[in-house]
Amino acid sequence: MEQPSPYLQFQNVTKCFGDVPVVQQPFNLAIPAGQFTVFLGPSGCGKTTLMRMIGGLDTPSSGEILLQGAPVGEPDIRRGMVFQSYSSFPWLTVRKNIEFGMRFRRDLSVTQKKERAEHFLKLVGLGDFASSYPSRISGGMRQRVAIARTLAANPDVLLMDEPFGALDANLREDLQFELRKIQKNSGKTTIFVTHDVEEAVFLADRIIVFGPRPARVIADVDVTSLIGPERNEDVRDSERFFHLRTEILHLLRGREIKKSLAS
Repeated sequence: MEQPSPYLQFQNVTKCFGDVPVVQQPFNLAIPAGQFTVFLGPSGCGKTTLMRMIGGLDTPSSGEILLQGAPVGEPDIRRGMVFQSYSSFPWLTVRKNIEFGMRFRRDLSVTQKKERAEHFLKLVGLGDFASSYPSRISGGMRQRVAIARTLAANPDVLLMDEPFGALDANLREDLQFELRKIQKNSGKTTIFVTHDVEEAVFLADRIIVFGPRPARVIADVDVTSLIGPERNEDVRDSERFFHLRTEILHLLRGREIKKSLAS
């Protein structure tokens, strides 16, 4: 079967901060368009640094990252980022924060921007707080504002660094469902960073599993081939979901795994 051409590609990438190697061995990875790829690994393993290099916030020490064949540069509207920390503008209301994400969208009228803001307000459960300022809402709500702002901007590549970490369990699960649905409907290429194995298995088409720093890939897992493309409550409760989650946990703990997970 012919492999799809890479949409996003790491070519011999290394990264050091001073004398500290974060990505020591040349890192190579090809990601096709529309794939939901999760970078999974322990804290400090280099997965966030790799994502930040895609976004243009860090630059490789050597090698390059290509988006549709062209080297990535400084941050732009094609790459939307949601960080682990809250990132709301305190002088803007919740609604205006979301509209701010569309400030460079010349293809949308003012009315269309307002409609999109309203849609994503409801999607993340903040419809009743549209006129509130960030200082008047909880930290979890501020993170939902950041997610809605990025989704409303409709970037080509969505980069997410543990965006649900501060949310309560029920809301986190709801947003996982919604994010998966949005990503499948839009075909948006997504890189999602997490250390939560269950979250990774539920969201991903593919999981890149990293060992401890400096970043090294210990498995490249085709999740779709193992549990199927659909993600819902039945899948989360299924035996195949449980087994895949358990196998990846064993992998991260250094235990022997099934050959089906090894790349």
